[in-house]
Amino acid sequence: MAEETIFSKIIRKEIPSEMLYQDDLVTVFRDINPVAPTHVLIVPNKLIPTVDDIEPEDELTMGRMLVVAKKIAREEGISDDGYRLIINCKEHGNQEVPHIHMHLVGGRPLGFMLKREPT
Repeated sequence: MAEETIFSKIIRKEIPSEMLYQDDLVTVFRDINPVAPTHVLIVPNKLIPTVDDIEPEDELTMGRMLVVAKKIAREEGISDDGYRLIINCKEHGNQEVPHIHMHLVGGRPLGFMLKREPT
């Protein structure tokens, strides 16, 4: 069983956040350390630690995350110019909180997705 995370407390509104959206499956709030003018987190209300922990019954939740990302991008005014969706997984993916979350980032040109390392 996965342990509770800071996101669990935000979802239950036990920790204040700038919440933008919440329904029965997902919660959206602003990142406290933004890397772009728009940087929000889209989090499933169910604690799923990593992408590797997704089960077939989570398919609706994962799909809802994408539908809500589109909605929030439009509300934030970044859908016309584009944006980036990021889900990190485990240590090498630089996942910092063991609760799946999708970063919606935009509002300026974002450059290359990954920096090329010398070979």
